Amino acid sequence: MAWFDSFPQLADDNLRALKKTIDEAFRTFSRSYGASLETLFEPLKQFLIWSERVLVGTPWPIILLLAAGLAWAASRSWKIVIAAVVTLCLVGYFGMWEDTMKTISMILTSTLMSIAIGLPIGILMSRSNRVRAVINPILDVMQTMPSFVYLIPVVMLLGIGKVPGLIAVVVYALPPMIRLTNLGIREVDPDVLEAADAFGASRWQKLIKTELPLALPTIMAGVNQTIMMALAMVVIAAMIGVQGLGQPVLKAISNQYFTLGLFNGLAIVGIAILLDRISQAWGARLQKHRGVKHV
Repeated sequence: MAWFDSFPQLADDNLRALKKTIDEAFRTFSRSYGASLETLFEPLKQFLIWSERVLVGTPWPIILLLAAGLAWAASRSWKIVIAAVVTLCLVGYFGMWEDTMKTISMILTSTLMSIAIGLPIGILMSRSNRVRAVINPILDVMQTMPSFVYLIPVVMLLGIGKVPGLIAVVVYALPPMIRLTNLGIREVDPDVLEAADAFGASRWQKLIKTELPLALPTIMAGVNQTIMMALAMVVIAAMIGVQGLGQPVLKAISNQYFTLGLFNGLAIVGIAILLDRISQAWGARLQKHRGVKHV
């Protein structure tokens, strides 16, 4: 009975000792390898800086033409083209152009990284049920963990700045890319794969010329979700120094600047809707193309 009464204190002491051990191990790792990790991510930092300079330094008429061309290529809809141009014009009119370009730069960079990392992992998952069984729980944790938690380890390892924010954004936005790549490849018609085997296609040829093209609409849905999650995380990542539309929102919250927060919040919503419509339209066109191809 005495042991039972002392059990809560014993459990508390053990938990405190475990936390202390983990914290000390993380601090030791950070002090030993933090500088090396910063050097490892230096090319990524330079690429992000370069992309920001390109978008911020490009004259606004060229940006508008590029946005209109991208919207038309994706959707073939004048409504989406006009909406894209009007959204960017309003962003510039209300003095948020530079912050918007920085936000778009972060989204594009994090999306490209998510595709580069998520596509191979998704392909690997589609090839092996064992790999899928291992990775799925990790993805579940990544998608259910509060977004603020992602900031803790990267800040402790790399400090405050662009690269820690980018890493946090990529980790948060990565799961949809992996899941939908795996799903798209697994949904490819087995008869088509048998036909590819009959023509003597190698595994690499079958992947590049058959599986990925047929899975592309589903993969594009993953890209769409990745973009949306990256945009959501970019605002939160402003807490650790990521420049863009998120920083004025945080400033508005801390100083009760209602109009500043409202305008920047509406700009975030506008960019989110714009990117969502363009990526969805592109995926729909790919889906339509795939259906025509099967006919």
